[in-house]
Amino acid sequence: AAPPFLLTLLPYITMHCLLRQHSVVFLVLVLGGIAMHVSDPDVPSSLDALRLEGNLSFHDVSLAAKDFGNRFRFPPTAILHPVSVSDIAAIIKHVFQMGPSSKLTVAARGHGHSLQGQAQADGGVVIHMESLRGGGTRVHAGEPPYVDAAGGELWIDVLLECLKHGLAPKSWTDYLHLTIGGTLSNAGISGQAFRHGPQISNVHQLEIVTGKGELLTCSTEENAALFHAALGGLGQFGVITRARIALEPAPEMVKWIRVLYSDFSSFTEDQEMLISARETFDYIEGFVIINRTGLLNNWRSSFNPQDPVQASRFDSDGRILFCLEMTKNFNRHEADVMHQRVEALLSRLRHIPSTLFQSEVTYLEFLDRVHVSELKLRSKGLWEVPHPWLNLLIPRTRIKDFAEEVFGKILTDSNNGPILLYPLHKSKWDSRTSAVIPDEEVFYLVAFLSSAPSSSDHDTLERALRQNDKILDFCKKAGIQMKQYLPHYTTQEEWKAHFGDRWELFAHRKGIYDPLSILAPGQRIFRKVVRSS
Repeated sequence: AAPPFLLTLLPYITMHCLLRQHSVVFLVLVLGGIAMHVSDPDVPSSLDALRLEGNLSFHDVSLAAKDFGNRFRFPPTAILHPVSVSDIAAIIKHVFQMGPSSKLTVAARGHGHSLQGQAQADGGVVIHMESLRGGGTRVHAGEPPYVDAAGGELWIDVLLECLKHGLAPKSWTDYLHLTIGGTLSNAGISGQAFRHGPQISNVHQLEIVTGKGELLTCSTEENAALFHAALGGLGQFGVITRARIALEPAPEMVKWIRVLYSDFSSFTEDQEMLISARETFDYIEGFVIINRTGLLNNWRSSFNPQDPVQASRFDSDGRILFCLEMTKNFNRHEADVMHQRVEALLSRLRHIPSTLFQSEVTYLEFLDRVHVSELKLRSKGLWEVPHPWLNLLIPRTRIKDFAEEVFGKILTDSNNGPILLYPLHKSKWDSRTSAVIPDEEVFYLVAFLSSAPSSSDHDTLERALRQNDKILDFCKKAGIQMKQYLPHYTTQEEWKAHFGDRWELFAHRKGIYDPLSILAPGQRIFRKVVRSS
């Protein structure tokens, strides 16, 4: 079994919908309050008059009013199912031409893995980007190799196509069933990012529909400002309809290794040593484990212990432990050389010797490891539930202060989901993009990927949200200059603080490419100003 990245429990949200042909009334019961929306009866007829290759749905829009976070419900007036990019351009251009007298907004929805309604459009139009997946993924195997893929294509499908040519993208997310446009609008990070940077550092070209309905091709040489704005731009400047992504030769196999530490300093210092070494692993991630029972026994289904006897005697109960997870890519004929290199790297680490576990799997099996857990959770009805995640980027100089306060004090266990903690290099990120990171060469991703087990405790979601608030409050009081990854704020002042001295450029670009603030209203960065006619 793959590591249980996504621990989930039963849904708690109830939704009642009353539908009429030209007026849609939604009553949505959400933990923490009631949200009601009544659509403008003139809007459907206005949109219906458009000539599209695809179609607009006005009746069954409930899917677009939910996401993986399962905490927010903002129903749109319509869902666009585009057949071509021109459909997307036509819708956005139409809304733009309606001018500031219309409240209508537009959001692009990929596979629905936003956490706080970022891909929703209250009373607006949601573009179902996966409808564009039939656009064709084209692999260029020359030098340099790259793949052209539609913005609504899933990374797993892009990988499968690339593997036919012996190639693969360089940088990944832990979960591959996400769309190209979705991850490139954020950053896209996993254990390969220390070497290759995030996914947004591995893009050659984009095709984008701006907030004016213009279809533009952009790169570092053409429409460069839009190219950099859109990468990590949270959907604020345009809808990514196609991307050209850098590739590298794909290995056949992966040596997959896990070890445990009891000392936080040794754990982080070893990670920092590995990400800075010339000869190192190909993937490096860390996890924080608080008061988990039977930990090593759970690993045995997928990994083999180096010392079975000593591993069986290891007791994780009541302890704060740190797991270092690493992989080394190889082809089958290179196995002997790979084993020698792995042994040399492991000899430099200060882990608990009895906790060394190893496995060998195909490259595809490793990259798609989280999907195995997803299928198991779906079969038990434990997938579509609240996920109050919090993702932080912490400067290296403050990571120890952060850990001392959060692990064991604010958080007393990690039973509601995994806690990731691993370092990244600032120099691997392109500072021209819209992504915001700490101002230190080495910084840590710390991701609290919790779920709300409401079947055992009705207050679990509220407790998880309170814990998130305590963590954020501690960072503020301690002066830790962290940044949120997959950020969520509710006021523009908070967004200004998030972007810091980059806010003016971000807002300036918004005024150029989406002057009416039509796009991605669910991010809550800019609000469309509506003037009465």
